Amino acid sequence: MPALTVMRLKKPVLGLLMVAALATGLAGCQSSGTSRAAMAGASAAGTAAGGPGAGAPALAAAVQPAAALPSLTVSYAPAAAEQRGKSMLVLDGSGREIDSFNADAPRYPASLTKMMTLYLLFEAIERGELSLASEIPVSARAASRPPARIGVPAGTTVRVEDAVQALAVRSANDMAVAVAEAVAGSEDAFAARMTAKAQALGMSRTRFVNASGLSDTRQVTTARDIARLAGALRSRFPQYLPYFGRTSFSFQGRVFEATNKLLGRVEGVDGLKTGYLSMSGYNLVATASRGGRQVMVVVLGGTTEAARDREVTELIERYYAGGV
Repeated sequence: MPALTVMRLKKPVLGLLMVAALATGLAGCQSSGTSRAAMAGASAAGTAAGGPGAGAPALAAAVQPAAALPSLTVSYAPAAAEQRGKSMLVLDGSGREIDSFNADAPRYPASLTKMMTLYLLFEAIERGELSLASEIPVSARAASRPPARIGVPAGTTVRVEDAVQALAVRSANDMAVAVAEAVAGSEDAFAARMTAKAQALGMSRTRFVNASGLSDTRQVTTARDIARLAGALRSRFPQYLPYFGRTSFSFQGRVFEATNKLLGRVEGVDGLKTGYLSMSGYNLVATASRGGRQVMVVVLGGTTEAARDREVTELIERYYAGGV
């Protein structure tokens, strides 16, 4: 069937069109500015069996994840993103907004994209289509992705658990494509699912066109949408959160250090994900817990890795000191 194209429609109209499109088997896959609107959510912490360890307390997801969607052709056009545009959002453990700057302005997600890649992989595991012990093939396309990568040769296979670690810890682009192809048959089909899932999660200003976050001006999100994804990931899949808190992992005799340098250095930081492109600047979603109080900080468009990490650290410390 042909795809439904939605171009910058207002939210109520967009919502109606999305509902109608999904009901008929179609799928329809604006704006910049400072926002301090509260991001509501319900906490869904817990521990699930079959993962790498006990689930960490989950920050509230803004919406409950919907059921897995089939592969859909999605043509959705959020506003064009600003290169290296700066955004910031701070949420407490209930999902309440504490501080923000340009939280709804369109930005490039870079490797924060891999949170959605992992979300769809975890859904596939939940459905029984894969397990952490499954072997998935590495195609020539996957193996040819630029660094960061773990360097698995084309024509071989990799365990799903190793792919998860490579994505969560090292942000490996080759594993993003291998996962996409294993789950959906092709990266394009997987990207359509990613955007459809984003819409289902309430990420109304996000479009994905690849599984890795590599440069593409069509791949757009906002700090608020990224926080929504991070909250949903933590809420729905707490059993996998320990992967995001690892400072390194070993694979085929090599040790890969985590891209998130706040782990083990800033008290209470337990995840989640970094991202960088020349067009996006330095991005980071960080979660922390101290004394039963949780916080999530999203910073997009940092000028350098060090500057981004300092800003996130300062926002975390201000929150726990009661300054934000």
